[in-house]
Amino acid sequence: MNTIAAVRSFNRFYTKHVGALDQHFLGSDITLAEARLLFEIANAQAPVAADLQAALGMDAGFVSRVLTRFESRGWVARGQAEADARRRPITLSPAGQAAINALDQRQRDAVSTMLDRLKPSQQADLVAALGTVRALLDPAPATDFTIRTFRIGDAARIAARQSILYDEDHGWGRGIEINETETAAAFLKNFKPGREQCWVAELGGAMAGSVFLTDEGKGLARLRLLYVEPFAKGRGIGDALVRTCIDFAQQVGYEAITLWTHTILTSARRIYAAHGFELVETAMHDTFGTPVQGETWVRKNVLF
Repeated sequence: MNTIAAVRSFNRFYTKHVGALDQHFLGSDITLAEARLLFEIANAQAPVAADLQAALGMDAGFVSRVLTRFESRGWVARGQAEADARRRPITLSPAGQAAINALDQRQRDAVSTMLDRLKPSQQADLVAALGTVRALLDPAPATDFTIRTFRIGDAARIAARQSILYDEDHGWGRGIEINETETAAAFLKNFKPGREQCWVAELGGAMAGSVFLTDEGKGLARLRLLYVEPFAKGRGIGDALVRTCIDFAQQVGYEAITLWTHTILTSARRIYAAHGFELVETAMHDTFGTPVQGETWVRKNVLF
């Protein structure tokens, strides 16, 4: 199945699954579109019809008709506007609040029932998948992200994901997969709590990037496997991950941090330079199947 067919197939499944085409959404006497409009009224500050229409991408005539029905039911009240009728402020009445509260509870119950059959790991997969879909398709995505320490399964996922991306962008193939997998496995096998860590950035529940910091001995730490998902670039995630490594190294008492990267990875190099790392050595290698220039960078005086 190609990408277009897959998206269309999922759209058909999901619209049916959530009752998007039902005339009586969740057993109420309004449609999903009308419920969505009522939700926006309940959660906006002094909304007006024109803003609701723009925010939801709805037809102006449809919004006007639905607001008139809501008004006749006593769910909303519309104030006066000096000129444009679409700028009349809309307020939710107690009856309207009761209606949205009832719908909200029905939705919570419906989603809870849907999720009951899923194990915790499956629910986590669902949240991550939904976050990834939104990040990939939203033309104006949110910039908020969180950073957490690693959990079971993260290291293997990170190694696999980076291998795919480096092969896709640079054709590094099995060589990079071996390197990534061995690095992740060594981190897990030799992990030193309190001296080493892996951090994962999340955007909407989806893994958006990660970085490792390992103990090289004699006061030296190594920053490893920094990456940011393509859908998450431009949000400062790489910068935040490197800053997290430096802060941790300072707290633990490392004297310096080193890392190995490649001249071709210009975005990562800019981040390292911005955080005080200096290029100290370059060397060509063909570990990944094609000649590429590796670089060693060091950030000294971590404690100052």
